[in-house]
Amino acid sequence: MVTSRPNVVLVTCHDLGRYLGCYGVDVETPRIDELAETGVAFDNHFVTAPQCSPSRGSLMTGRFPHVNGLMGLAHGDWELDDGERILPHYLDDAGYETHLFGLQHITQDTDRLQYEYVHSEGNLYPGVSPAVHQANRARNVADVVSGFLERDAFESPFFAAVGFFELHRVEEENGRFGFDSDHYETDDPDEIRPLSYLPDRRGIRHDLAEMRGMVYAVDEAMGTILDTLERTGLEEETLVLFTTEHGIAFPRAKGSCYDAGIEAALLLRCPELAADGSRYDELISNVDVLPTLLELIGEDVPSSIGGRSFLSLLAEDGEYDERERVFAEMTWHDMYNPVRAIRTERYKYVRNFWHLPKVYLTKDIFASEAGRMVRETDGVPPRPYEELYDLQESPQEDENVVFEPTYQDVRRDLSRQLHEWMVETDDPLLDGPVPPGDYGTITSWAHEEN
Repeated sequence: MVTSRPNVVLVTCHDLGRYLGCYGVDVETPRIDELAETGVAFDNHFVTAPQCSPSRGSLMTGRFPHVNGLMGLAHGDWELDDGERILPHYLDDAGYETHLFGLQHITQDTDRLQYEYVHSEGNLYPGVSPAVHQANRARNVADVVSGFLERDAFESPFFAAVGFFELHRVEEENGRFGFDSDHYETDDPDEIRPLSYLPDRRGIRHDLAEMRGMVYAVDEAMGTILDTLERTGLEEETLVLFTTEHGIAFPRAKGSCYDAGIEAALLLRCPELAADGSRYDELISNVDVLPTLLELIGEDVPSSIGGRSFLSLLAEDGEYDERERVFAEMTWHDMYNPVRAIRTERYKYVRNFWHLPKVYLTKDIFASEAGRMVRETDGVPPRPYEELYDLQESPQEDENVVFEPTYQDVRRDLSRQLHEWMVETDDPLLDGPVPPGDYGTITSWAHEEN
C-alpha cells in the first residue's frame, strides 16, 4: 500500500539531458543508475522548453511557458504570471512542510515561491558569484540536505526541492564558457564516445571530457542523499524524483527543439508503487509531473493544469490513456527565438517564426569550444520556417523532409495539430512578435494554414 502522504524529494540539476549511464551513455553514474534500478525510469520524457526557466516553470506549475508567463529566463525580464500556483503551494495546502535547498531558477523573488524554509542564499542564477557557485555545488547542497534528513523526527510529511548548480557552463577569464575543470576531474577526450548528432571534433570532445566531471559530482551528491534516506529509515516513506530541465549545453541540444534539446532524465522511486526497475517508453512531458504527484497524494488536479497524470501507468491495475504527442516551445533566451514544436512517437514537426541562423547557439554554447567547432556550418542563415523529421528514418533529425511529397499528409496533420494547440492555449505568438517581459504584441500576423 502506497503511503498516502509520502515525503517528496525532488532533485534537479542544470543542462544534463539524459547524459547518464542508465540512459545508455558511456559515463559512470552508479548512484543515479541505482535509483533507476530500485525505482523506475522514463525513456521518452521530454520537457516543454530547451532552456532553464521556462522548462522549470512548467515542471513546477504543470503549465506551458506561454500559459504561465515564464517565456524567458527568470534573471532577465521574465516572471511567472501573478497568481500562478506552483508545486510547494499545492503541497503546503496538503499539509506538507516545504523546503528549498540549493538553486531554483523560476523567479527573482524567492518569497513568491512560499517555501516554509529556504536553506540557501543566491538560489536563482548559477553565475552570480564564486561564493554562490561554491554554496550550490552538488556536494555542498547534498551535505545540507543530509543534515536535514537526519533530524530526529518530522511532525508532518516534507517536500524538499533540491537544486544543483551542475552542469552549467561558467565563463572563464579568457571569455570562453567551459565546465570549471579546476573544480572537477576531467576525463580523457580520446576515450569518450562522440555525440551522434554532432561531428566528431576535438573541441567537442574537449568539452565533453570537462562536462563529465560535473556529471560525477551530481552522481556523488545523489549517492549522499540516497544513503542518508536509507540510514535514517526514511527510504520506505519517501518518494524520490530526479530530473533536469533540458538537454546538455552543446550545439543542437540546449536551446533547440530537437530531441537532444528537449530530452530529460526522469527517474522516480516510490515504495509499493515504483520500485522494481521498470522502464517506460510512453511519451511523457514534464508538465505531467505535478498532476501525477497531486493524484498520488490524493489531491484534486485543477482543470487549469496543462499536464496529465501518469500515475495509472505505474499502477498494476491502472488503465493509462497514453499520450500521442508532446509539445515544446521557445520564445526568448539571450535573444528572440520563437519556435513551437510537436513530437509524436515517430515524427517531429518544428515551426520557426523568425529568420535566424540554422541552429540557435545560446551565449554559453556559442562561446565554448564545442560551439566554435560548428559556428561556420550551424551558426549562419538560413533557417527553414518548417522542419519535419521522420524519427524512424532520421533519429538525429538531420534530414528535413517537410517538402517531400510522401510526407505532405503528415506535414499538414502535424501543422494543424500544432496550430490548434496554440489557439487552445491562447499562445501570444499567434498575434505577433512577443517583446521581453510583456505579453502584448508588436504587430499582428495571420497564421498561414498548411
